Amino acid sequence: MRARAWSGPAAAVGRRTLVAVLAVCTVALVPTGPAAAAPSDQPGGTSGVLDSRALDRLQRRAAEVQEELRARQDDIVAARAALAEAQVAVEEAEAVLADAQGVLAGYQREVAGYASAVYRDGGALTPLTLLLRAGDPGEVLSALGFLDAVDAHAADVIGVAEGHRRAALEEEERAQGALGQARARADEVSARVAALEEAAAAVTAELDEALQVVDGQLSRLQREQLDVNEQTAASWRAYVDQLRAAGVDTVPAAALRDPARGLPDGLVPVAAGGGGAQRGVAQLPGQPSSLLVLPVETLTAVSAAMEALGRPYAPGTAGPDSWGCGTLVQAAFERAGVPVPATQGELFATATPVAAADVLPGDLVFLGSGEAGLGHVGMALDQRTMLAADARAGAVVVRTLPADQVLAVGRPGLGQRPAVPVPGPAPGALRTECGNTVYPPSYDGARAWGGYPNGLIPPSAMCPLGVGGHWLRCDAAAAYRAMSSAYSADLGAPLCITDSYRTYAGQVRLYGEKPALAAVPGTSNHGWGLAVDLCGGVQSFGTRQYSWMVANAGRFGFLHPTWADPGNGREEPWHWEYAGT
Repeated sequence: MRARAWSGPAAAVGRRTLVAVLAVCTVALVPTGPAAAAPSDQPGGTSGVLDSRALDRLQRRAAEVQEELRARQDDIVAARAALAEAQVAVEEAEAVLADAQGVLAGYQREVAGYASAVYRDGGALTPLTLLLRAGDPGEVLSALGFLDAVDAHAADVIGVAEGHRRAALEEEERAQGALGQARARADEVSARVAALEEAAAAVTAELDEALQVVDGQLSRLQREQLDVNEQTAASWRAYVDQLRAAGVDTVPAAALRDPARGLPDGLVPVAAGGGGAQRGVAQLPGQPSSLLVLPVETLTAVSAAMEALGRPYAPGTAGPDSWGCGTLVQAAFERAGVPVPATQGELFATATPVAAADVLPGDLVFLGSGEAGLGHVGMALDQRTMLAADARAGAVVVRTLPADQVLAVGRPGLGQRPAVPVPGPAPGALRTECGNTVYPPSYDGARAWGGYPNGLIPPSAMCPLGVGGHWLRCDAAAAYRAMSSAYSADLGAPLCITDSYRTYAGQVRLYGEKPALAAVPGTSNHGWGLAVDLCGGVQSFGTRQYSWMVANAGRFGFLHPTWADPGNGREEPWHWEYAGT
């Protein structure tokens, strides 16, 4: 018998055709299997598909402007503090001068009064007048001593007062000079800040323009992904219809597990890449090609997974509104009556393996790397495509199956094997789940999770909170709703929220209004749909509402980042982030 490759069952749809090339047959026929529309390497759009270089460049510029603005803000705070201190010093010096001048004036008034009295009495009090008026020599001597003491005291008092006045005058001059310098410094810093704010406004305007371009690209990519999903589902339905028309759409997995012992009438084996026949599959001979026959359990499972196309991805969720990669596989095969676990690790550990070269529709494909270990699971549609709840795409999508990342292939129709160890991440590496890095709760950086840029995640990849048009990633939304219910039960009212998912345009707008304080566009955790700003008392440290969040938010996967804690420079009691999975 000649060995021939087998191709897809349906005509190509769209601009590209994906031909399934799966295995070598044991008969001189070409078995026909399900075809899929050609997906992009990164469904949903990432730097590999989306041309976001303009946004990246502007984001770097915005960060540079913000960094300088923050540095200048420190300068202007210091300059204003120095200005205030100088103003106080001037006021104090003026007060001292006024006091000194008041004292001097007082003494001068006393001297003037003394002179006036002498004038009224008919002349100045002198030693001669004392001698003429004195009754005896002792009285003359006493009067002369008193006169000397009065003259000396008056001179001393007026001299001291004049010295104080001069010192106060000098201090006032010094304070006025410092005030002038402080004012000049404050004016200089204010002018520099104004220039930086103009630069921030210019960056904001450019970001707005670039955003429109990227937004258009995203819309196109989303439409393409929807087309891929729809075309693949249509091709699958056409394939199932072929099986039904041929009367081989209800063959149970048990009847295909051991080709060596025989197959149902009319079916023949499909060759394995390493020789012999593949277990769990057969083909129906025909001309010009044979028809690939999958067990009914696999047909049911893949059909169920196709129904979830386009639903949001959210780790830890199990449908029907959103899915994790493992829970989607479990639910699909549960529909077919085949029990499998719900996590990528347990699926890897128990799935009966087949060679990667023999991958067939409905097989489980496990992706990963040596550093990250196991990082994803999906259902193969052929050797080049897979269907998965994909964290990078943020949805259930048809995506390219990267051959260089395949760790193993498992076939659920062959039953489960005894559990084996699951490849884990290397020391120091972060775990990967459903194609995306899993960050620990203590991580304070950006929690990127989708194939879209920060702030450009489509609503289809998120879920509503059910209040005020607020949205979060679906698992965060579910956790928030549960937390709000618990909060309401304890405090008598649901959580009050002012901000949740923040679009890139919203970040640009906020940056334009507060360039020194707002996050640089594209860096806010609000832009990942993983942060909320709360009100109703939570916005103030020490309140009963804030204390409730501190005590209970962790149970629902929410945390208060350390940078927003008291004493860390950017106190934001209202800001909470979702870190749970």
